[in-house]
Amino acid sequence: MVKSKLFAAALLLAASSAQATIATVFEGIPTGSAKFNTTVINAGGTVKTDIWTDLMGGPVVDRGDYTISRTDGGSVWFGSYGTMSGDVMSIDPYGSSRDALGSKVSGITFTFDNPINSFGFEVGDWATCCHEPTTDLYISFDNGAPILVASASQYGDGLFKNRFGDLVHEIFVAAFDDSGSFSKVQFWGNGFGEVLVAGGMVKYALIDEGSLPPTPGVPAPASAALLGLGLLALRLRKRA
Repeated sequence: MVKSKLFAAALLLAASSAQATIATVFEGIPTGSAKFNTTVINAGGTVKTDIWTDLMGGPVVDRGDYTISRTDGGSVWFGSYGTMSGDVMSIDPYGSSRDALGSKVSGITFTFDNPINSFGFEVGDWATCCHEPTTDLYISFDNGAPILVASASQYGDGLFKNRFGDLVHEIFVAAFDDSGSFSKVQFWGNGFGEVLVAGGMVKYALIDEGSLPPTPGVPAPASAALLGLGLLALRLRKRA
């Protein structure tokens, strides 16, 4: 009986972990915002939207559901950029190296009062230079592995249509991780020498674990794990 219970628990754990999916959005602001909404709704979540308007600076900025701070501990200051939806802050990349973690210190940290696992917002003035060979943008949840949400090897890779139909360097990026829920989100870029602003409109949500569709090209969830546990079950039954 104990072995059967252990097997059932292991089976459930393997199935749930193998089904975890990470998804991203990298589009112009109108299209990217709409894709975020659709992804969350299809995964059973509710989208929350916060447009940064007339924000005051400081070491930590409280937005009710979450706070904004600089990852390096400096003060946050706000301005405007192009046709982005709201106020933005400058997070020009710097750090010890251009790899995925080397410039994390130059980014933004969002700390949420309640857990989330879906997050997106606007980015401006990105990909205008500094392709060595690429300039990249990352999001991480709770200090987890960096999720690459955008990459550009040339000037045109960052051009998308805004709400007026003009081509601009204004994008919407997002990441979803249905493996669990998180209270901290960090965002940064690695294009040393480029100007980078972020903010405008922030979207976030909590979706059900395992609710995202599998990534295209990935084998059916849990197949290998379930096969192995199936063989284990047969052995346990023979010994029972």
